[in-house]
Amino acid sequence: MADEIAVPHSAGTRKPASAAPEGACDAHIHVYDRRFPMHGSPDAMLDNATAGDYRLLQLRTGTQRTVIVQPRAHGTDNSVTLAAIQALGAHRTRGVAVVRPEVRDAELKQLHEGGIRGIRFTLYTAANAATDFSMVEPLARRVHTLGWHVQLHWSADQIATHATLLDRLPCTMVFDHLARLAQPCALAHPAYGVVSRLLDEGRTWIKLSGAYLDSRLGAEGGYADTVDVARTWARQAPERVVWGSDWPHPTERTAKPDDAQLFDLLGQWVPDEAARRRVLVDNPARLYDFS
Repeated sequence: MADEIAVPHSAGTRKPASAAPEGACDAHIHVYDRRFPMHGSPDAMLDNATAGDYRLLQLRTGTQRTVIVQPRAHGTDNSVTLAAIQALGAHRTRGVAVVRPEVRDAELKQLHEGGIRGIRFTLYTAANAATDFSMVEPLARRVHTLGWHVQLHWSADQIATHATLLDRLPCTMVFDHLARLAQPCALAHPAYGVVSRLLDEGRTWIKLSGAYLDSRLGAEGGYADTVDVARTWARQAPERVVWGSDWPHPTERTAKPDDAQLFDLLGQWVPDEAARRRVLVDNPARLYDFS
């Protein structure tokens, strides 16, 4: 059936109940490819998660633009992400790299020309981490001159602990996965106040993504405990939130989520259709420099 599409690393086959608007962007995916250098534990690698595999998810959800985030399994060799940008179409794909302080200016220039528009610090766990907190500020100052942002996958506790570091960063900041506020008292965590204040200062963004990471209700409960958090962010900064699938869902090793359910969940997070179009089309076009 045309409405049934099987996608690797995704449960279910149905298409979302809600249609993606023209130019909709999936602002958070990862590509894994054994043709490129690998980093850390071999267990971090995922098969059937190439750019070609992701095209099936695009057919299913209807998104046209994509942001590829360098996965931990490939470390600081961003060639896998650069190749995937070309494979999916350089005019409709951007990337977020992982680099260390010794990266040369010439390499940063090459990354920019290849479609990179930010760097990520995945520090919520030490497993396979290619960077650390000491690298955040010096690298943020370097990429700021390129107009890039820093993308932060930190735990809520880490966000609260490093609030003064965040205050010093000169560039745009993007917090992954609803800022990882832990349930069931997400908005009572000190990290909420830190991120909310940074949002009010005007250069911070939130990714409406990763519903399964902190939900206690899970897929069976429709991730209902994420709705208040997501709506809070979307109301506070409607012009600085983007949506991402997080395919191929590398944190979910035993059971993959249903990407149609995740896409439809955005309708609960952002009920207004015009606001939702902004999240899917206008906001990512600005953040990721889509022409």
